[in-house]
Order: sequence, then C-alpha cells, then structure tokens
Amino acid sequence: QVQLAESGGGLVQAGGSLRLSCAASGRRNVMGWFRQVSGKAHEFVAGISWRGGLAVYADSVKGRFTMSGDNAKNTGFLQMNSLKPEDTAVYYCAVRVVNSIEKLPSMWDYWGQGTQVTVSS
Repeated sequence: QVQLAESGGGLVQAGGSLRLSCAASGRRNVMGWFRQVSGKAHEFVAGISWRGGLAVYADSVKGRFTMSGDNAKNTGFLQMNSLKPEDTAVYYCAVRVVNSIEKLPSMWDYWGQGTQVTVSS
C-alpha cells in the first residue's frame, strides 16, 4: 500500500504560477498528475518515470507545466506556469507499479486525496 499526500494548491490569478508536491510513502516506478473538474472524468496532466526521469505531458499543458521528482524523498512536483482559468480543477497525484506512463486513470494503482487549484481571470 502506498500513501500519497498532495500539497501546494490554492488560488492564483491567470498568468501566475503554482507548485504542487506529492509525497509518497513508498517508491513506485511511475508518478503522475491528473485533474478533475466537477462532473467530468479525470484528465491526465503529466507523468514521470522514476527510472530515467522521462516525463510525458498532456497537450493542453505542454510548455507551461513541468514535472520533476526527488527520488531520495519519494516526492514528485508539478510546476505550473502561465496558468489559465481552464486549468481550474482538483489535482490528484497517482502512482503506478508498472514502469510505463498511461493516460487512463484506471491504469494507476494508488491515488492521493487531491488539492484544489483555482485560477481567476
């Protein structure tokens, strides 16, 4: 069992930045971020493989979001720049045992409780 704890959400104006953190109780091969708007499905945002540091991004956040990780602390980060109102959502951290980054939420094994990100126009 892996426990995940997200932090760093909040309210920011459009064009601003936020940095989300995800602390994991144990290390797994892949960590990812998803977001969910009320009434809609989880949307893949970014994922990173702990082995080699390869990161994958959704087209909607490429060039604005950067995912990184601190292997020693089992912690992942999502740096979000140039935020837009449409980035408003609850952001969830997830980890996956198998070493591949998948965009389907059902392919991920453990999830955090989520952190709210609100971008005002």
